[in-house]
Amino acid sequence: MPAQIISGKEVSAQVRERLKEDVEQMKLKNPNFRPGLVVLQVGDRDDSNLYISMKLKAAAEIGINAMHMRLPTTATEEEILHSITEVNENSSVHGLIVQLPLDSVHEINTEKITNAVAPEKDVDGLTSINAGKLSRGDLGDCFIPCTPNGCMELIKQTGVSVAGKRAVVIGRSKIVGAPMHDLLLWNHATVTTCHSKTADLAAEVGRADILVVGIGKAEMVKGEWIKKGAVVIDCGINHVIDDSKSSGKRVVGDVHFQSAKEQAGFITPVPGGVGPMTVAMLMANTVLSAKRFLESHQAGKWNISYTALNLQKPVPSDIVISRSCAAKSIDSLAREVGLLSDEVELYGKTKAKVQLTIIKRLQSRPDGKYVVVTGITPTPLGEGKSTTTIGLAQAMGAHMKLNVFACVRQPSQGPTFGIKGGAAGGGYSQVIPMEEFNLHLTGDIHAITAANNLVAAAIDARIFHEATQSDKALYNRLVPLSGRERKFSPIQINRLKKLGIEKTEPSALTEEEINHFARLDIDPSSVTWQRVLDTNDRFLRKITIGQSPTEKGYTREAQFDITVASEIMAVLALTSSLEDMRQRLAKMVVATSRRGDPITTEDLGVSGALTVLMKDAIKPNLMQTLEGTPVFVHAGPFANIAHGNSSILADKIALKLVGPEGFVVTEAGFGADIGMEKFFNIKCRYSGLRPHVVVLVATIRALKMHGGGPTVTAGMPLPKEYVEENLNLLEKGCNNMRKQIENAKHFGVPVVVAVNAFKTDTDAELDLVCTMAKAAGAFDAVRCSHWAEGGAGAVALGEAVQKASSAPSNFKFLYDLDLPIADKIRIIAQKIYGADDIELLAEAQHKVALYTKQGFANLPICMAKTHLSLSHEAEKKGVPKGFILPIRDIRASVGAGFLFPLVGTVSSNSFPFFLYPKKLILFIWTFSVAPCPGCVHPHHRKSVHWPAGLNRLQSPGLTS
Repeated sequence: MPAQIISGKEVSAQVRERLKEDVEQMKLKNPNFRPGLVVLQVGDRDDSNLYISMKLKAAAEIGINAMHMRLPTTATEEEILHSITEVNENSSVHGLIVQLPLDSVHEINTEKITNAVAPEKDVDGLTSINAGKLSRGDLGDCFIPCTPNGCMELIKQTGVSVAGKRAVVIGRSKIVGAPMHDLLLWNHATVTTCHSKTADLAAEVGRADILVVGIGKAEMVKGEWIKKGAVVIDCGINHVIDDSKSSGKRVVGDVHFQSAKEQAGFITPVPGGVGPMTVAMLMANTVLSAKRFLESHQAGKWNISYTALNLQKPVPSDIVISRSCAAKSIDSLAREVGLLSDEVELYGKTKAKVQLTIIKRLQSRPDGKYVVVTGITPTPLGEGKSTTTIGLAQAMGAHMKLNVFACVRQPSQGPTFGIKGGAAGGGYSQVIPMEEFNLHLTGDIHAITAANNLVAAAIDARIFHEATQSDKALYNRLVPLSGRERKFSPIQINRLKKLGIEKTEPSALTEEEINHFARLDIDPSSVTWQRVLDTNDRFLRKITIGQSPTEKGYTREAQFDITVASEIMAVLALTSSLEDMRQRLAKMVVATSRRGDPITTEDLGVSGALTVLMKDAIKPNLMQTLEGTPVFVHAGPFANIAHGNSSILADKIALKLVGPEGFVVTEAGFGADIGMEKFFNIKCRYSGLRPHVVVLVATIRALKMHGGGPTVTAGMPLPKEYVEENLNLLEKGCNNMRKQIENAKHFGVPVVVAVNAFKTDTDAELDLVCTMAKAAGAFDAVRCSHWAEGGAGAVALGEAVQKASSAPSNFKFLYDLDLPIADKIRIIAQKIYGADDIELLAEAQHKVALYTKQGFANLPICMAKTHLSLSHEAEKKGVPKGFILPIRDIRASVGAGFLFPLVGTVSSNSFPFFLYPKKLILFIWTFSVAPCPGCVHPHHRKSVHWPAGLNRLQSPGLTS
């Protein structure tokens, strides 16, 4: 009885249908996901082109996103390797095939090329790693070469069990024979490999229950050699002369089909047998690779290692602790939290930027829990919000084994070299390396400085040129000849549309239209855009510009602000994408024309240049804590003259990375009345994110000051009220904490109070604060010791936050955007600060009318006021009553998306958090600072020793 024919076409069609269903299931779970395949070809061989077209067609049918990458015959080995590396690092590609042979005019090491393919993308199964795993029997952790894999699929179709059978493989090539031997062996056959040197080949074949032939010799195996009823798989493809064919030849296998089919039980034809299966199994490997990718990057518990702390008593200085810790390499941390190699840009070994492409990859993943850390009204004694933020992240990660990300702001060099010091946290709850964090990091603030000052230069240059040139000369400069013609740029087309001029040909404009287009007619007295510098330089607070003879007497008064006060910093913090940033930068209002129209950076023609300058700054910076938990450091707007929160982008990416059971802990600057209020009313309004928990940080000492405790002086011992038990004073001061809990509850979010404990605090004092916090409506109140103990000292806080995140909440904004400007300001003043009313001074009244006319009245409010009091008077502690809040002026950050009223005497041109402004002490170029005599405040115990020639990073002031 003739053998049953095993049709590779039929089996491969079944495989393709199965794969098509698999891909559809992937897309249902991940709508933006498709398996990706790249076929890399060198040269232009006809046979290779034919094979590649078959692969691309099969991929398209199944739903695989396949791409043909063709290199010329002149491609060198180095160029081929470079192309392979690019594909290896592309997370959207799950399979890479190097089409052989490599048709190059240069000598190419094929083994080196095939082994350059990442093993997890080697769907051909040709790398030494995959071959090694196959030979060891690790079939579930490798890719099996496509032809042997197809052969096994065909054998399965016969219903013949491989286990216990005697199998013979003829041929020992790396592509067919050798892997076929291993595959049969690990499927429990007894395997013999034969080759051209095998003695008595016919006898060996005659003993085979299963025969696989891939020797490359036409019809070499004769029918009479074959055991009766054997399974015969013919992998050969050979061309023999056949005059009956139009081509003069026909395709045959390595087995003489006509005679073999009379002996065999099952046999594959050539063509139509193994050939179609090879392509089908290639597709199967690609789909398998995509499945493995999804499984390894699905939301779930991170496979992360934590760094053990070596706690010392007494606690050393921050810099000593930071330098004593062996940080993980940042690329390792990136992999641990689920970032892909092509999503990470390394900046050395301890910091990296994260590409925004991750947002699209993870957009279907549920968010984690969102926690904001804030504090009572700040005092010179400090509350330790940054330290608590990091300590909480370390506790929830390293000790509670939850996925957790901290998201914090990048500090300005102003406070870093001033009294306040850096902002990396402190003690055993820090972001490391401390020096990298507190200084340049990856250059984001410098990019903002450059972009900001480009705008400032453009404003004054435009005023100067408009004042010194005719309309025609100005127009010719703005639209210069390129070759023999003038052409509007896209940004100029936008300006024409804004002016209502529907023309695109420069020569078509009338004289009046040229005048309107070329002249912004900026009123110099209306310029609100200032130059910036990321240093506290008091002598630049008020300057005169334009004193060079080349400026022809066009001078005006100006000032320098600190860089982080630039609207561009606020834009960076509030943007949601590169395109959104481009639009926000374009909308920034820098002045007003003499006609009363707002002048934007788009009008100046620099918004595109600003976006280019900021293209890297928009990517969040990845760092780590002392205990190896991840931290995003991104953006750094101040909280009293801006909105005081890290970036929306960092929070959104972190929430996706931690997954639905994880936590993202971010910090809002200064007290709850400042940073937290803006976090809710501005940041959450633009991000669309809804927080689960508010953590309110308080200290016994700071509460005592709010209760009427004596003033403290820098460098002097603390008065006894702060180092001895005083329940009376403490109870009075708890009014401030009670008010800030009330402020948080206005937004409908559960509040957990973290009492940051010091060694001089008594149990009675700590218990009193916790009791009063709960009585005031806090979900819970716990004492913390993370400064001295790291994450272990904040585990109770972490557990309270985890419970609170599951409690009912009813998030709501404080005010409606459609309310008049004055009403929105009044609501904040009365509900958050406790003011009786507001008073709009003359300039503020003028700005209300101006911004309402210009269409900016529906923006949220960002109050610029002192952070040291709920009122506008810094010396008034506790909960001031019976005050009218004076609004001196109102300014517009239209690009960032808010109006900021200036309350009292607050200023934007220097860092505001000088603890002792009348006795400012800068410890610069000092290599060692002794502890304050008698002072036991942990942040006042820093004794910093730097290498010769390097000035101190931090003063002995606070690190909050």
